[in-house]
Amino acid sequence: MADDELDSLYWAPLDAFTAERKRLAAEAKERGDVDTAQAISAARKPTAAAWIVNRLALAHRDARQRLLDLGERLRAAHAAMDGEQIRNLSVEQHALINELVRDALDAAEVGKPSAAVRDDITSTLQAAVADPEVADRLGRLAKPEHWSGFGGFGFGDGETNVDKKADKPDQQLKELNAAVAAAERATADADAALSEREAERDAAARHRDEALAGLRQAERSLKRSETSYAQAREASRSAAEVLHEAKARLQRLHRR
Repeated sequence: MADDELDSLYWAPLDAFTAERKRLAAEAKERGDVDTAQAISAARKPTAAAWIVNRLALAHRDARQRLLDLGERLRAAHAAMDGEQIRNLSVEQHALINELVRDALDAAEVGKPSAAVRDDITSTLQAAVADPEVADRLGRLAKPEHWSGFGGFGFGDGETNVDKKADKPDQQLKELNAAVAAAERATADADAALSEREAERDAAARHRDEALAGLRQAERSLKRSETSYAQAREASRSAAEVLHEAKARLQRLHRR
C-alpha cells in the first residue's frame, strides 16, 4: 500500500507535493496504517530535476530496467577492456539518455526547462546507468544524482610495492588499455554529437527549403493578385468611361 501512495505522492504536481504528503499521511494514520503514514511523512520534496526524473520512472516503467541493463553491459565491457564494445555501448548510452530526457520532459509536461535543470536530469540518468542503486531509487528521488563515469574495473587496492614492481608491465598495459577505452568513449561521444549536429543541420535545411517554397508560392500568389487587380482596375476604368459617355449622351438628349 505504501508503494502505491508514494507513487501517487511523487506523481503529484511539484507545487502540490507538501499538501499531498500531508493528506496521504493523514489518511494512512486514520486507517491505522502507522508504517505507511511514517513512510509518507518521511518523503522529501524533490527538486525540479528530481521530480521530472521521478515522473519518467512512474510514467515509463521500463526506463529503470533499460538503464540497469545498459549499465550491466557497460561494466562487463570495461571489465573485459573491450574497446569496440565500450564504444558501441557509449553511442547507445548517448542515444538512450537523450530519449529518456525527452520522455521525462513529456511526462512532466515541461516544455523548455532551464539549462541547469536539463543538465541535472541528464546527469541523474547517467548516474542510473553507472550505479544500480541510483536506478533503483528512480521514482523516489529527492535530488539529482551525478555520474562519475566508468573506469578502473577489476583493479584492486591491496597490492604491495613488490607486487606493483613485478606487475609493472601488466599495470602499464592495463593503463594503456584504459586510456584507449577512454579515448574510444570520447570518440563515440563526439560521433554521437556530430550525428546530432548533422540531424539539426538537415532539419534546418528542410525548414529553409520549406520557407523558400512558401516564399515562392507567396510570390506567385502576389503576382496573380496583382494581375487580377490590374485587370479589375482596367475594367473599372472602362466601366467609368462608359458610364461617363452614357451620362453625356443622356444630357444631350435632355437639351433637345
